[in-house]
Amino acid sequence: MEVKECIESRRSIRKYRNDTISIEAIKELIDAARKAPSWKNTQVSRYYVVRGEQLHLVYDNLPDFNQKNTLNAQAYIVSTVKNGISGFDHDGNYATFLKDGYQYFDNGLQVENLCLRASDMGLGTLIMGLFDEEKIRVSLKIPDDEKIVVIVALGVPETIPEMPRRLPMEEIVKFI
Repeated sequence: MEVKECIESRRSIRKYRNDTISIEAIKELIDAARKAPSWKNTQVSRYYVVRGEQLHLVYDNLPDFNQKNTLNAQAYIVSTVKNGISGFDHDGNYATFLKDGYQYFDNGLQVENLCLRASDMGLGTLIMGLFDEEKIRVSLKIPDDEKIVVIVALGVPETIPEMPRRLPMEEIVKFI
């Protein structure tokens, strides 16, 4: 699939078939994620892949609407960042006006790569920002020096929705 086609066809999937996804396929997604650029090549994102009988560790800690939206998903990929690295200088001081916000930018680049590669492979994803952070941290044994950023549901799409309305170009760009 061409990049343009992949960008235009990727959707947030909220209905999955109960089809198994191999560990090899998931590793391909993580590989695509890790190839994204990051602040000074710090590569601060980390991934916790939850599958099979362990899905409840994430599912039970999602709000009702995200539980409904991810029913039959075959994996949850919990994406974290290691704190205090991206956006900082070698002495641990902020190097950008975004302060520690740059780590979230880096993570977003990686998660987008993951989602685009999933779409390219015929898989669906849903990026979620609402969850019980502390319960997931404890149940997955995520260290305190990592911040949970998002959870990505992964599965085989049952349906693929139409592209939602996008703002017109003239509302989002100014050529100077």
